[in-house]
Amino acid sequence: MTASATAVAPNPLREGLRLARAPRPTTLVLFGGSGDLARRKLLPALYNLALQRLLPAAFAVVSAARRPMSDEEFRDEVHDAVAQHSRTRPINEDVWSTFAQHLRFVATPDDAGYDRLAGELQRVDAEVGADGNRLFYLATPPAAYAPIIRAIGAHGLRGPGSSRVVVEKPFGHDLRSATELSRIVHEVFREDEVFRIDHYLGKETVQNVLVLRFANGIFEPIWNRQYVDHVQITVAETLGIEERAEYYDAAGAMRDIVQNHLLQLLALVAMEPPAAFDDRAVRDEKVKVLRALRPIGPEEAPAHTARGQYGPGYIEGRAVAGYRSEAGIAPASGTETFVALKCFVDNWRWEGIPFYLRTGKRLPKRSTEIAVRFRVAPHRIFTREAEGVEANELVLRIQPDEGISLTFGAKVPVQGFRIRSVNMDFVYGASFMVDAPDAYETLIVDAMRGDATLFTRRDEVEQQWAFVDPILAAWARGEPPLGTYPAGSWGPDEADALVRRDGRVWRKA
Repeated sequence: MTASATAVAPNPLREGLRLARAPRPTTLVLFGGSGDLARRKLLPALYNLALQRLLPAAFAVVSAARRPMSDEEFRDEVHDAVAQHSRTRPINEDVWSTFAQHLRFVATPDDAGYDRLAGELQRVDAEVGADGNRLFYLATPPAAYAPIIRAIGAHGLRGPGSSRVVVEKPFGHDLRSATELSRIVHEVFREDEVFRIDHYLGKETVQNVLVLRFANGIFEPIWNRQYVDHVQITVAETLGIEERAEYYDAAGAMRDIVQNHLLQLLALVAMEPPAAFDDRAVRDEKVKVLRALRPIGPEEAPAHTARGQYGPGYIEGRAVAGYRSEAGIAPASGTETFVALKCFVDNWRWEGIPFYLRTGKRLPKRSTEIAVRFRVAPHRIFTREAEGVEANELVLRIQPDEGISLTFGAKVPVQGFRIRSVNMDFVYGASFMVDAPDAYETLIVDAMRGDATLFTRRDEVEQQWAFVDPILAAWARGEPPLGTYPAGSWGPDEADALVRRDGRVWRKA
């Protein structure tokens, strides 16, 4: 599919990316195409890829869902979704008209539906020229993953060309279920055809962690236990559970955020330099970090973990209900909405250096960041003059204000010596004058190209669950107890005590 001649000219800053990433002809089979994830993220991302001419010339989307719908009805729904959720607005109707011609819909409420889907894919191959290359995207509830995978195999949906599958998180509910799901997936797809997606890895600022570390000679020599005092990683949300009560009450913050997003960020910060920037080398180094994580079992859980659940409070001056008063949540629910962890990576580079992780819902602001706090200067010659000056700190802001900030001490321009902490800031938008692509745009193109660098491998997922499962088991025994915190605060007191015991405090994200 190509944009029409009247489409917006491609941005020259993106032109090199377009040429480097042009994927082969592909049919994207979108299971759950009428669902919330598809409407809010995936379909707008596909439209933006068309707008930027990053899709192959021969391309189609065949959406599959249980409820019946005509192609025209589906196109109308997609148009509404793009108008509401696209990062580029208003819709370019010329690009849209071309894009819409390649949108199809097939209802799959039963086996007969999958047979119709197989026939539609054959027609698309003939009409569009997709060469039998198919990318199956599972944007469905996790319970549907295994049945869909088996239906793909049973109904011969794999094409004569390349076939790949993208599986959304959560990949399993624990180590045992994740291992079983991988076994089922491997009945139909090889491991190199499986793309377990964590959308955080598609964010430009997350990828920039690797660039910052390994493309700049000034940082790598000090990125170790000799110079770093500790690391804090925060994923804070102002939102509650929204419409996800059934899923969230069964998952909690540990499974929803820590097991995937937070541990992936930790791995990127702590990993060794890969031999090359490719999927095998990068993921090999991340797995090494995950294997080196010091286990947190029942004995360690009270001193190394804190958990909480939000009560009623105020977000941006608006009164909000507590978790147990949310629609669909049991009045006695023990699900955690806040997690704080003190982790150690037991290897040569990081031995003894704490990594403090925290995430929570209904916190004062939306913020995702990585803060690397360095040790103070070994000989303090400016003791009185620098009273109150903070230690040097490098902060990578993942969202919403993407950028990097370095805190250091500088002399105040007055008579005599007085030192104050100042910031040196880099802001993505101001520096490049171009909107960063949405994470799903990056990941969809990579999946079509077969580049798995920004996706998680089976052993990564299993190592993440192997770390998380003992903590969940300790919590199930009440160790430590579930705390509470008012909505609009930075979490329970137990989280502050977790770092205060080490003489440290959480930074204000």
